[in-house]
Amino acid sequence: MGIYVNPGFDNFNSSRKNKFYVDKSMLIALLNEKIGTDDRFLCVSRPRRFGKTMAANMIAAYYSKGCDSHEIFSDLKISKDPSYEENINKYSVIQLDMNDVVTRKGTSSVSSFINSIVVPELREEYPSINLMDNIDIPGAIQAIYKGTGDRFVFIIDEYDVIIRDQKYSSELDGYLTFLVSLFKNSATAPAIALAYLTGIMPIIKEKTQSKLNNFKEYTMLNAKDMAQFMGFTEDEVKSLSTQSGMEFDELKKWYDGYDLEGLEIYSPKSVISAIEDHECSDYWVETSSYEALKDYILMDFNGIKNDVVSMVSGEHISVNVSKFTNSRIVNSKDDVFTALIHLGYLGYNYSDKTCFIPNYELLQEWINVLEDTPDYESVVKLIKDSKRLLESTWNGDEEAVAEGVGKAHMEACSILEYNNEGSFQSAIHLA
Repeated sequence: MGIYVNPGFDNFNSSRKNKFYVDKSMLIALLNEKIGTDDRFLCVSRPRRFGKTMAANMIAAYYSKGCDSHEIFSDLKISKDPSYEENINKYSVIQLDMNDVVTRKGTSSVSSFINSIVVPELREEYPSINLMDNIDIPGAIQAIYKGTGDRFVFIIDEYDVIIRDQKYSSELDGYLTFLVSLFKNSATAPAIALAYLTGIMPIIKEKTQSKLNNFKEYTMLNAKDMAQFMGFTEDEVKSLSTQSGMEFDELKKWYDGYDLEGLEIYSPKSVISAIEDHECSDYWVETSSYEALKDYILMDFNGIKNDVVSMVSGEHISVNVSKFTNSRIVNSKDDVFTALIHLGYLGYNYSDKTCFIPNYELLQEWINVLEDTPDYESVVKLIKDSKRLLESTWNGDEEAVAEGVGKAHMEACSILEYNNEGSFQSAIHLA
């Protein structure tokens, strides 16, 4: 059992011991349908706090030859699936967390560092196979497959950290070339039973990474049959609500709003945090994507500010997601909103092609960011005025309510058009 090659089940077992564990093991049944087929290359992207790492650890624990996982899976749903015994602990697994890699690599290139930590473990795992001193991972797995017939499951968590983070710009081309050499290579293909990449953003549609067109993508825009595994479903949150004694309607207000393939999907980490604390609050603020939201809404594209105001007021905004390439160059307002959908700051309605702020937690996060953004001072003022207006409404102060609504309309018309119904509706929502 290694750290990167055939890891054990300890990481997944720790998650299993959580008091409020949600069984997502049928994801494995879906992967078992794809393993060894032309559909065995998958890229699953979803926001932070949506269970990516837990899923990666579960997949590694199930497939890894480095342990016997029967006991920890015996009471999970997957244990009743016909494919369960056929695949459990049957493959050599290579599991990488790219956040860990970029933290530890030092002055080495990403690809060099990955080879330096994985190849020695492959030598230990397969002492009978002659793996030359200068061999890389593609060459090593080819040799192992030829000598033993063993096939590999690759699991790469946060695969896109180098793509997202500008400070790794110099590493990008080399890293993308490494991925292509590993996964789009006719020589290595027979040795790979499954490749599961997970991160926040989809595959780049330009440059070298566009060559990874053998990967089937599952995203917040198009989750396909992966939808129920992208977050908590409504039924799962209802069950947690009953188990914890928390009001379901409150959890729904705070953490619902992601519509994937007709399923209402909730932010998993936020739901669990609320249940553990027995309090609904803004847990999203703990993520590191706060600055990303600020950077995006400050981009000088025509209409961004108006649309942000509308979405804060509760409206849905049309967005064209089809042109998004996930390159480091953002070309339009549609690119901005599409990126924010992938980051989880916006929800997406596939049927009418609109985006929106999905829930109360994210609304609070948007307000937090707007308060720190000078260009949105007028919007923040409207939001603060709205709180006073609400108090006046509850107190039955008709004059104060009328004055507050009129003020909201006048202030909003500096951004929106005064003399139309839409501007007045936005003013009402903001108020």
